[in-house]
Amino acid sequence: MELMEAVVSRRSIRKYQDRSVEPERLMRVLDAGRIAPSAKNLQDWKFIVVKDADKRRRLSEAAMGQPWVAAAPVVIAACATKPDNIMPCGQRCYPIDLSIALDHMSLAAVAEGLGTCWIGAFYEEQVKEILGVPAEMRVTSMMTLGYPAESPAARPRKKLEDVVVYDGWK
Repeated sequence: MELMEAVVSRRSIRKYQDRSVEPERLMRVLDAGRIAPSAKNLQDWKFIVVKDADKRRRLSEAAMGQPWVAAAPVVIAACATKPDNIMPCGQRCYPIDLSIALDHMSLAAVAEGLGTCWIGAFYEEQVKEILGVPAEMRVTSMMTLGYPAESPAARPRKKLEDVVVYDGWK
């Protein structure tokens, strides 16, 4: 699959087949996150792969009752290991770095015939407790992963000329 094909066909999947993700496919998705760029190449992250049904159910509850979290065969929790790192521009590294890594994973998943849904609506402290994440770490997001049981239509996007300007804010 060509990159732009994966970019254009990626969707947020909220219905999954009752089918496991093969270990080799999962490893390729995770490896896409591992090789993602990060500030100063520090790679200050851990990805917790959750396959256990009871933990996925509990994560679903911590994710404000979103049922597809429990229904997906895999949930990946993206964690920052050094959340105090700040880039010279003043931005914290971890939200940006982990967003890039999860985006790499979501595109790799499409190439593998898998679907994902980025989860940002959750109670971090509950997720940390369920997964045993140390208090000083941050859980920035979770992502469900599995074989899609739906094919949602593309959501509307703004026109390119509405979001791009050249040589300054105009």
